[in-house]
Amino acid sequence: MSKTRELTGRKVFMIFVAAFGVIIGVNVYMATQAVTTFPGLEVSSSYADSQDFDVRRDAQEALGWQASVEIDQEAGLLTLNLVDADGAPVAPAELHALLTRPTNQTDDQELELTRENGAFVAPVDIDQGRWRLRLTGEARDGTNYRHNITFTVRY
Repeated sequence: MSKTRELTGRKVFMIFVAAFGVIIGVNVYMATQAVTTFPGLEVSSSYADSQDFDVRRDAQEALGWQASVEIDQEAGLLTLNLVDADGAPVAPAELHALLTRPTNQTDDQELELTRENGAFVAPVDIDQGRWRLRLTGEARDGTNYRHNITFTVRY
């Protein structure tokens, strides 16, 4: 003969506290992770940045530059191909590259770009997953250049 257990108010209360304790604990953990790993604002004032956005975009598009990224994981090298509308390599007056994770700034790497065979190369410490290459610079005619390339590294 089996003995049935009685469901008392005390047991229901303990189940209630345990269930909500798990939910609250997970929410606190997720909120903490979100706040500590997200890099924050893209721009200090989106309104101010939007005022001349169309002018900057049109000037940048007039350059006709096309950028693409290749990763050699074995050699630990990133190759940035930056070409004009005719496919010729571009030599900007200034170019900075920041390699980031889209949601986490702990893996950010400021890249030291060097020219090699018409492309820019830089040593990188890169794992599999989603990455973003943020390019900022200036063309020889003074046009500002900003471009983000998001890509995924798979083994």
